[in-house]
Amino acid sequence: MLLLLLPLLLLLLLLLLLILLLLLLLQLLLLLQQLLLLLLQLLLLVLLLLLLLLLLLLLLLLLLKVLQILLPPLQTHYHYYQSHYHYHYYQSHYHYRYYYHYYYYYYYYYYYYYYCYVLILPQQLLLPLLLVVLVLLLHCYCYYYFS
Repeated sequence: MLLLLLPLLLLLLLLLLLILLLLLLLQLLLLLQQLLLLLLQLLLLVLLLLLLLLLLLLLLLLLLKVLQILLPPLQTHYHYYQSHYHYHYYQSHYHYRYYYHYYYYYYYYYYYYYYCYVLILPQQLLLPLLLVVLVLLLHCYCYYYFS
């Protein structure tokens, strides 16, 4: 009778070992899933930081573009005024020519101001501003979608 129960007990023991092995495998899969989720969160965090860095870089480029547009007119006006003043002062010594060109300098200044800051500046800043807005939208989308 004991000999007949021995294969059955061995079979039950084998079945129990198989169940334990499956439980261990399931636990290992759960740990692997948690690890993958942590890696995915880390990757998302790195991507968000890269987006933020790209946004800061774009803002810096935009600031440099603004400075590049704003600074040359001042130098141009200064050199324009200096050259015209010296040329007409040394050529003729007539005051009305100096005043005429002083007035012309102011006319030129306002025309150049209008040309640079009203016509040219918005066109040159349109693409960098569009890039900044797109990166901000992408950042907000990633932040709210994945959080």
